[in-house]
Amino acid sequence: MRIPVQEGDQVEPIRQRRRVAVKVTPPNGKPYYLLDTTGTGGWIRRESLDTGLSVPMFPILEFD
Repeated sequence: MRIPVQEGDQVEPIRQRRRVAVKVTPPNGKPYYLLDTTGTGGWIRRESLDTGLSVPMFPILEFD
Protein backbone atom coordinates (compact mmCIF):
# COMPACT_ATOMS: atom_id res chain seq x y z
CA MET A 1 0.00 0.00 0.00
CA ARG A 2 1.43 3.37 -0.98
CA ILE A 3 0.71 6.41 1.20
CA PRO A 4 1.05 9.86 -0.44
CA VAL A 5 3.14 11.93 2.00
CA GLN A 6 6.10 14.32 1.75
CA GLU A 7 9.63 13.37 2.71
CA GLY A 8 10.33 14.20 6.37
CA ASP A 9 6.72 13.79 7.52
CA GLN A 10 6.09 11.63 10.58
CA VAL A 11 3.57 8.87 9.76
CA GLU A 12 1.58 6.93 12.40
CA PRO A 13 -0.87 4.17 11.37
CA ILE A 14 -4.24 4.20 13.19
CA ARG A 15 -7.06 1.65 13.19
CA GLN A 16 -10.44 2.94 14.32
CA ARG A 17 -13.73 1.08 13.93
CA ARG A 18 -12.56 -1.05 10.99
CA ARG A 19 -11.20 2.00 9.17
CA VAL A 20 -7.60 2.37 8.15
CA ALA A 21 -6.18 5.82 8.81
CA VAL A 22 -2.76 7.42 8.90
CA LYS A 23 -1.82 10.41 11.03
CA VAL A 24 0.66 12.59 9.16
CA THR A 25 2.62 15.23 11.04
CA PRO A 26 4.69 17.56 8.86
CA PRO A 27 7.92 18.90 10.43
CA ASN A 28 6.61 22.49 10.57
CA GLY A 29 2.86 22.10 10.29
CA LYS A 30 -0.42 20.95 11.75
CA PRO A 31 -1.10 17.20 11.77
CA TYR A 32 -3.74 15.78 9.43
CA TYR A 33 -5.24 12.35 8.74
CA LEU A 34 -5.44 10.27 5.57
CA LEU A 35 -8.41 7.86 5.50
CA ASP A 36 -8.87 4.88 3.21
CA THR A 37 -12.65 4.54 3.41
CA THR A 38 -13.05 1.96 0.64
CA GLY A 39 -9.99 -0.22 1.23
CA THR A 40 -8.71 0.35 -2.31
CA GLY A 41 -6.02 2.93 -1.57
CA GLY A 42 -8.11 5.99 -2.45
CA TRP A 43 -6.95 8.27 0.37
CA ILE A 44 -9.08 11.16 1.64
CA ARG A 45 -7.47 13.96 3.66
CA ARG A 46 -9.21 15.09 6.86
CA GLU A 47 -8.16 17.57 9.53
CA SER A 48 -9.57 15.34 12.32
CA LEU A 49 -11.13 11.91 12.80
CA ASP A 50 -14.34 13.50 14.08
CA THR A 51 -17.29 12.67 11.81
CA GLY A 52 -19.22 15.78 12.83
CA LEU A 53 -22.14 13.66 14.00
CA SER A 54 -23.43 14.71 17.40
CA VAL A 55 -26.08 13.14 19.59
CA PRO A 56 -29.02 15.38 20.57
CA MET A 57 -28.80 16.36 24.23
CA PHE A 58 -32.40 17.41 24.94
CA PRO A 59 -34.98 15.55 27.10
CA ILE A 60 -37.35 13.30 25.16
CA LEU A 61 -39.57 12.33 28.10
CA GLU A 62 -39.62 13.50 31.73
CA PHE A 63 -41.28 11.77 34.68
CA ASP A 64 -42.75 13.51 37.76
